[in-house]
Amino acid sequence: MGASGVTVKEEQEQVEAAKPVTDRSAADPAARPRHLARLRVPHRPKLWFELLLIAVSYGIYSVIRNAAPAQVDEAQRHARWIWDLQGQLGLDFELAVNHALAGATWLIVPLNYYYATLHFVVTLGVLAWLFRSHPGRYGATRLVLFATTGVALVGYYFFPLAPPRLMEGMDFIDTAAVHQTWGSLSTEGTTMAEVSNQYAAMPSMHIGWSLWCGITIAALARPLWLKILGTLYPVFTLLVIVATANHFWLDAVGGMLCLAFGYLVSRLWYGRWCYRLPRRVPPEPAAPDETAAHPS
Repeated sequence: MGASGVTVKEEQEQVEAAKPVTDRSAADPAARPRHLARLRVPHRPKLWFELLLIAVSYGIYSVIRNAAPAQVDEAQRHARWIWDLQGQLGLDFELAVNHALAGATWLIVPLNYYYATLHFVVTLGVLAWLFRSHPGRYGATRLVLFATTGVALVGYYFFPLAPPRLMEGMDFIDTAAVHQTWGSLSTEGTTMAEVSNQYAAMPSMHIGWSLWCGITIAALARPLWLKILGTLYPVFTLLVIVATANHFWLDAVGGMLCLAFGYLVSRLWYGRWCYRLPRRVPPEPAAPDETAAHPS
């Protein structure tokens, strides 16, 4: 004990307390969990970061998907297996739907463009709407989409699958090739057809993404007519992927399972279902001015 009546231990505690908070937090093992917890709290999204994230993520997804082994023989075996399984279930209706609609040029051409374009347009539109109108739910709902897309890559790698239009020994009509649909993967000689892995059909992200859009719109939109459109969007997408011979209906089931995984990841990360989070979050407090905190 010193002359002032303060013990050595108390002096050490006073010195420690006098250290800047940043120094203590850097040495504190509990600081990292606190930083991790902050990431799990909804916050206001930043436009530049979201645009960059979406562009980079989709680029990585496309590269990995198209780099998946294009094992044609195995993809054909898997297609035959799925076709036979659906036949045993009495649900091998793709060929009948494909032939019934392929002859109606006025209908099948718009369906081809629907397949080639709305997959991206509607999904980006829903993301933009969430960003603007539901910023508090944006991050968690976006995580659902990203986790869904990420796990789909597992299917592309380990279950190569020929779409119906490429099945050997079948007479499916490749409607996009017949009508030379612009931007289609079926049009030979185009850049899209050359760089895209056409044997990555399982799971169907047309269904995974459209169902994500439909659920999000139905859950968060206010006008009844918009909720109805959101509900019908994945249903109509299922008709499109079957009519154009791009997918089996079991590919759609695979897309649904991937989406269920995405919702689970988001629920575990944020602790609540994405649509039950607050619609808006308060702006983040500005960082304190260092000159004010440490006057000279």
